[in-house]
Amino acid sequence: MNQQLEDVKKRMDKALKTFKEELSHIRTSRASIALLEGIKVDCYGTKMSIPQIATVNVIEGKVLVIQPWDPNLLKEIEKAIQKSDLGLTPTSDGKSLKLVLPPLTEERRKELLKVAGKLAEEARVAVRNIRRDVLEKFKAAKKNKEISEDDYTRLEKEVQKITDEFIKKIDQALAEKEKEILTV
Repeated sequence: MNQQLEDVKKRMDKALKTFKEELSHIRTSRASIALLEGIKVDCYGTKMSIPQIATVNVIEGKVLVIQPWDPNLLKEIEKAIQKSDLGLTPTSDGKSLKLVLPPLTEERRKELLKVAGKLAEEARVAVRNIRRDVLEKFKAAKKNKEISEDDYTRLEKEVQKITDEFIKKIDQALAEKEKEILTV
C-alpha cells in the first residue's frame, strides 16, 4: 500500500508540473521565452516549438527577438505567432522577428485571470481524480479482506492529506500567477 501512496504522490506531482507549465504560457507584462514554447511551427515535416528551431532573446523585459537557425523558417514562425492566442504581431527585418509586449489592458488581465483560474480548477480535478482512483483500489482491497478496516481508514486519511497538500500547492502557484498578471 505504501507503493500506491508513492504512486499517488508521483501522479499528483505530474499534474502540478503540467499545471505550472501551462501557467508559464500565459502572457504577463514581462517577456518570457516560455510564452513561445506552446506555439508549434511546421518545419521539416513535424511540428516543433519556436525555442527548438530558433534563438530567442529577451531584451529589456518587454521585447522578444527570434532568430531562426534556418532563415527559410522565418515566415512559418511569423504565421504561427499570428495564429496563436498571444494577441501579438511580430515585426520582421528579414533575418529575425521582434515581438513587443505591450502593457496589458485591464480587460485582458481579467481574461488571463479567468484562464489561469480555469487551469487551476482542471489541475484540482486531476488531483481529486487520482485520489478517487486510489481510494477505489483501497476499498476493493478492504472488501477482499486484503487490508483491515483500520488500515483502510489510515490510508484514506493519508491520501486526503496528500491531496490537500497538492491542492494547496496548486492554489499557491495560481496566487503567484495572479500577482504576476496584476503587477504592471
